[in-house]
Amino acid sequence: MEHIIDATNQRLGRVATKIAQLLQGKLSADYEPRLAGKDRVVVKNIAKISVGGNKSTQKVYYRHTGYMGHLYEDKYAELFAKNPGKVLWLAVYNMLPKNRLRPKRLKRLVIEK
Repeated sequence: MEHIIDATNQRLGRVATKIAQLLQGKLSADYEPRLAGKDRVVVKNIAKISVGGNKSTQKVYYRHTGYMGHLYEDKYAELFAKNPGKVLWLAVYNMLPKNRLRPKRLKRLVIEK
């Protein structure tokens, strides 16, 4: 089943939680934890999503290249200005269970601008 979510004026965490539940298939009657699920999620109007408090200035995303001293920081505001879809993708990525099904579930997430 395909779910279409409009992210206009919604909080990032709330939307990501709903998407993670849909991708796992927890909201369908035939939910099975060991299967990837069948639901597909399409998210629209990502540029109009919001965050609460001071997260827009204080939230930091870290990434490491694997070499010593190569830890990079990206502020939320900079990353959101560059690619708002990446911010939502990272939030959903970290909310899904850390197992072999995570890549399969994320393939069914479509983020439209």
